[in-house]
Amino acid sequence: MLFCYHYRLKSIPRPAMKVCVFGDQHHLDEANANGIPCMSADDLKKLNKNKKLIKKLAKSYDAFLASESLIKQIPRIIGPGLNKAGKFPSVVTHAEPLATKVEETKATIKFQMKKVLCLSVAVGHVEMTQEELVSNISLSINFLVSLLKKNWQNVRSLNIKSTMGKPQRLY
Repeated sequence: MLFCYHYRLKSIPRPAMKVCVFGDQHHLDEANANGIPCMSADDLKKLNKNKKLIKKLAKSYDAFLASESLIKQIPRIIGPGLNKAGKFPSVVTHAEPLATKVEETKATIKFQMKKVLCLSVAVGHVEMTQEELVSNISLSINFLVSLLKKNWQNVRSLNIKSTMGKPQRLY
């Protein structure tokens, strides 16, 4: 059973998440005004398909956004590096504000199951209120269970834990 799904939570689970924008002039101006890291098509061409530089770029950011006009050129400009890292950019249009799209990206969690039948997802942080945490946890659990063929019969156990804390069994 292999799958990869994205789900948007109400509260941002990772506020420190770093997002970079590959944009046209409109998006570059908007990103600079909001203090969001950004790169133009020329900056990407300077990477010159250098695998080490692209890997370094992929490691330095958690997610990428790209303008509609640039999204089709990205594989040609920088090759498969971002795709291999699982960080291919999401599309951002001129219609919606860039800051909103960045917030939406930060609030999105990724359920990805490969060969190992175990899944871990960040759903909160220390500064969140108890209500926000409960909301995020229940939303993510319900979404995950809805993805499974036999719903709850496919879940053996369900735990929550803080970074250094002991796991607390929920199911």
